[in-house]
Amino acid sequence: MKPVICRRARLLLAGVLMAMLACLQAAAAPATYSGEAPVTSQSEAERAGALKSALADVVIRLSGDPGILARAEVAKAVADADKYVLQYRYRRDSGIDETSGAATTRLMLVAEFDSSAVDRMLAGLGLAVAGAAAPVDATPVERRIWISGIHSAEDYARGMGYLARQSLVRQAWPLEARGDGILVRLSVAGGLDRWLAAVDGEGVLRVNSASPPLDGIDATLILSP
Repeated sequence: MKPVICRRARLLLAGVLMAMLACLQAAAAPATYSGEAPVTSQSEAERAGALKSALADVVIRLSGDPGILARAEVAKAVADADKYVLQYRYRRDSGIDETSGAATTRLMLVAEFDSSAVDRMLAGLGLAVAGAAAPVDATPVERRIWISGIHSAEDYARGMGYLARQSLVRQAWPLEARGDGILVRLSVAGGLDRWLAAVDGEGVLRVNSASPPLDGIDATLILSP
């Protein structure tokens, strides 16, 4: 009986994963750019400033110019960060003080900005956007990727939701869940290398390896905490 039960459990899990993906794709939201900023508290006043810093992080990364905020029009646009933010959360990072060796913690605000709105803002300022969307007629290719760092249903929803929203992804199918990871088949416009570059820039998934020595897997990625 045990093998039958295990087989049924696997089939049930696969059905649940596919149903969750279908719901996520039906309610797809705009793709996002992620930005971070350190904070000392979760107060509303400090959050407003941190959102500006997080958007500044995004603008610098996309433009490739560390001094871009010296332009008055860019600084003014970044000051309106609340116009572009879709959601935010807080993350506590642990570390070691290099001088004393004592354990330290740092609170970070992680914000997700509407990539389409940010792209329009940058285009209006005459700035080029890295990782611009592939042409709609780009021929999709199918690839398999492994995503680790999936520790909960929330992590799964965040990772698969990102794939459903990502501008270069035409379709995404979860194939297998094992340990803290999932195997996903993607239909990607513009080629895998272009997609990996865009994903690394947006920060939701981090590329671990673009050429893993694993049969049936074309790239391994990690879900950012």
